[in-house]
Order: sequence, then C-alpha cells, then structure tokens
Amino acid sequence: MLHIRCSGTPYEIGYHHGTIARELVAGSLQFYRQYFLSKSRMDWDTAKSHAVKFLPVLEKDWNHYVEEMRGIADGSGHTFEDILAINVRTEISMGLMADGCTAFYWHDRDNSIAAQNWDWERAQRDNLIALDIQQNNRPEISQITEAGIIGKIGLNSAGVSVTLNAIRARGVDFNRLPTHLALRAIMDSTSRKEAVDTLTKSGLAASCHLLIGDSTGGTGLECSSGDVLHLETKDGKLTHANHFYVPHANNIKEAVFLPDSPYRARRIDELLEAATKGGQPITVSVAERILEDKGNYPAAINRASSETSAVETLFSIVMDHASRTASVRMGRPTEAFESFIMRPGTS
Repeated sequence: MLHIRCSGTPYEIGYHHGTIARELVAGSLQFYRQYFLSKSRMDWDTAKSHAVKFLPVLEKDWNHYVEEMRGIADGSGHTFEDILAINVRTEISMGLMADGCTAFYWHDRDNSIAAQNWDWERAQRDNLIALDIQQNNRPEISQITEAGIIGKIGLNSAGVSVTLNAIRARGVDFNRLPTHLALRAIMDSTSRKEAVDTLTKSGLAASCHLLIGDSTGGTGLECSSGDVLHLETKDGKLTHANHFYVPHANNIKEAVFLPDSPYRARRIDELLEAATKGGQPITVSVAERILEDKGNYPAAINRASSETSAVETLFSIVMDHASRTASVRMGRPTEAFESFIMRPGTS
C-alpha cells in the first residue's frame, strides 16, 4: 500500500499527494468514470457539471480545501473539475449504490475506541492510500482514503476520530458541505465538540452518518440534505450501519441499498453487549475481533464479495483515543494482506 506524508500550504499538500499518488489518482478517476456510466449512464462531463455547483460555497467558506484539490489536480496531471468530482462523489452518486460500512464507538471511564470496516467494490482497493498530513495551525492527520480524495476515515493528533456510514437517500443541497469534505473538516478539528459544532452549523449536502469520537465521548451525526441530527452514546456505546436510525426533515426516506444493514446494526450491538457483559476490557484487540464477525456471511460485518455483489470489506480500522493510534488491516480483517499502525503527530 502506498503511504504518503504531506506538509506545507493546502496547495503544497495537494500537489505532493497528486504527484506521489499520480497513478492511483488516475485509477480512482477511471473507477468512478466507469461506475457512474455503468450504474446510471452518467458520463463524466455530466458528473463534473454537477460537481462545480459546489464551487460557490466551497470558495466562500472552505477555500483551503479548494486549494488542496487544485494541488492534487496539478500534481496528478488532471483537471481541477476531475478532482472536485471524486471529492463530491457521494453527492453525484445520490440514488446509486453507495459504499457500505459498519462502525462503532465504545468507551468507559478509562478507555475509548472507534472502529469501522469500510466496504466498497474490490476494483477500488488498489487505489487506497495511507495519507499523513502535517499542516499549519491544525492537527496532524492520519487517514485511509481513496487517492485524490482529501478526507476519509482516520484519526488526528488531537485525538479526534471519524468513521463514515453511507446512506442512500434523495436530496442534495449545493449550499452545504459535501460528505468527504465534512470528513476532512472533522480531521481538522481539535475536539469532538468543535467538529460537531462546525458541521451542525454548515450542514451536510447529502445523507450520511459521521461518527465522531475523542477521549471525552462519541457523537453520531446522522445527516440528510435538510438536517443534522445528533446521536449520543448509550451505556458507553454508539453503533451505526447504512440506514437512517431516526426520522428526518421533509420526510426524507432512504432507499435501503443494502438489505443486510439492519442485521449488521443488530449484530454489532449484540457483539458489543456480549463483550461488555463478559467483562472484556475495551482494547484494540477486542474491537478487532468484533470486526472479524462473519454472521450472515457473505453480507456480514466482515463482508465478502459474492456472485451478486462486488462489495467487500476493503479495510478495517480501530482507533485508540488514549494512545492516539490507529490499527489498520487492509483487506477483509480475517484475510488481511497488510497491517500497520498510524500515529498522527509523532513525526
């Protein structure tokens, strides 16, 4: 797996990302060109025409992200519109198949863990990168992301973590923050509270669930294009899969694109409850075992592809807020082809 370390101004960070990951950025672009065309007959020019609708709000309120994306474009040899399109892919693909995931936050008085299996099409696995970002006046970031995308799943040097659950529901608001840039905004925050306040104020452009954690607790932001609703821990636990847990504004309803999502939601709750009742400590190794669960195989927490679905777990991540480390296993966690620890802020 390609590991990249970037530093400097937003443009310099993006340029280094684009230069080092040049081939993988091309791979991400090719994947989404084919994906949009095959799933919705949307050609790439149409996808880009939707993406640029976000520019007014991004240039006004989030111009440092625009500059980082311009850097990626220049470094990788693609247009800015190409890079913008993959960074707002969730909003472009509204109504299409979306990436599936199972995530949880778990804490007691002394320890806290955030964890996730990220499920997506196998063809995109080789375009994932481990990206470390050192920037001025913001926390250092360690994240796993798709090449060319500036925000994904990870942990920062302030001990703030984020995981993502895609939710497929109608509605896009081009005056709000796109999902993957919201993930980056969380990683740029110095606390869970700051991240929650920032995104509650900005709103999210489309539906998703963002689980934000630090050593003080966990908060889920279940978002639609019309609202941001807060989910809090119960008995030290908060879990989520790929469907709405609460009603949303304007009667927005999700299309359940993964029928197994309710099962995975119940199963992750059962596994955490069993671990708690069994007196198991909240540790990285216990969380990793939970993410290995094969119940309802192949449509499990530890997901495998099948004849009817190309989606499988592409990586598994467990983040420890006390040590500010992230344990990553690439591939399905029971068949990992690479494992490593990310430590933001220890360079």
